[in-house]
Amino acid sequence: MRLLLDTHIFYWSLYNRSRLPKGTLETILGAEAVFVSAVSIWETAIKVRLGKMKGDPARLADYIPESGFKELPVWSRHAKLVATLPMHHTDPFDRLLIAQAMSEPLHLLTVDVLLKPYSDLVVCV
Repeated sequence: MRLLLDTHIFYWSLYNRSRLPKGTLETILGAEAVFVSAVSIWETAIKVRLGKMKGDPARLADYIPESGFKELPVWSRHAKLVATLPMHHTDPFDRLLIAQAMSEPLHLLTVDVLLKPYSDLVVCV
């Protein structure tokens, strides 16, 4: 399975592994490939600046290759797909992650059950 980690899963894998739901680490370790979107770095940078998260976005970006993960850039095909998605979820970061998962395709590993109606590619843990 090829995975795309949502922002929380990626963040917790670096800063707080005890927050990862049971079996999540095993799913990540067993994956054929694991991707982290540039969207997650962007989301973290904004939320850190607003005081909603703690951490270092630069450290998160460095952690992608250090962990053996692959960085997924945001392409125009991802951005244009967002416009066609139903409004099951209004968070712009999550909507872009869904669009990336659907267009690549990748299984999006998330704790957010509101994303499940978008696609069978959404794996809730």
